[in-house]
Amino acid sequence: MFDIFKNRLELSGTLTTVTALHISQGRSTEPIGSDLPVVKDSLGQPLIPGASFKGAMRSRLESFLRGIDLSLARDPAELVSTHMSNQVKSLKEAHKNNDTDLTEALNKLTDVASSVFGTPWQASKFQIRDLTILPDTWFGQYQERDGVSIERDTETAAKRKLYDFQVVPAGTPFEFRAVVENAKDWELGLLAIGLHQFEAEQIPLGGGRSRGLGVVKLDITDAWWVDYPDEQPEELLTYLQRLINGEKDHYKLQPETFNEYKQDWSKALIDHLRERIQSSTADVVGG
Repeated sequence: MFDIFKNRLELSGTLTTVTALHISQGRSTEPIGSDLPVVKDSLGQPLIPGASFKGAMRSRLESFLRGIDLSLARDPAELVSTHMSNQVKSLKEAHKNNDTDLTEALNKLTDVASSVFGTPWQASKFQIRDLTILPDTWFGQYQERDGVSIERDTETAAKRKLYDFQVVPAGTPFEFRAVVENAKDWELGLLAIGLHQFEAEQIPLGGGRSRGLGVVKLDITDAWWVDYPDEQPEELLTYLQRLINGEKDHYKLQPETFNEYKQDWSKALIDHLRERIQSSTADVVGG
């Protein structure tokens, strides 16, 4: 999948908290301070782990895919099951002398969501950096909220179960950076839909979401796109030279061009899903 460079989409922008955000690093052992502090970087500033962003996005896209057809997004537990592991081992043994056939066999075993986000046997094509606070926008403005555990039987506050937790306030901007490599058009379409959900404030992050925490808004400001068909080594050499010379913006997309690409990629996704559904229906009928 990654043995030959084919394309690369790089995105940057800002993720801003619309409501307060709490991504916990676990219960604090400090004698003074919040019971449940937020995740922080080495400078003591809050951050959003890339895994949290990616996991929330994958979960939302999987729910869409399962609404279309259950076969399009496997249960996460199934991906790490002994049965699946044995299937992968069998395929690797059967195709140990032919990497091309092995890749094709593993692709058939991989559901739509996992093709983009990865499986135990296949690396993810989508990379998200940890989202750090934009420089010169943070002055230690944490907020403290109170919480209390509830007795489920009586639906009243449990004795001695009062706690406090730390939140990052609304309006806090985080730097967003993501890279997609060697993705097919339909895979880029799936990512475009997932990112749009963040742009539309539809995917909350962190804890306390039922009480309104974690609403965020993504604003993608810049996109760079590199796409090289096979047998064009000279163009790839030019790309590498431009990177060395700091000329990356040669590949920067204008907003209207980027929107056109997203429309084309989204159409490719819809076409691909229809083909998968038709193939799945044919297999059931044929079986």
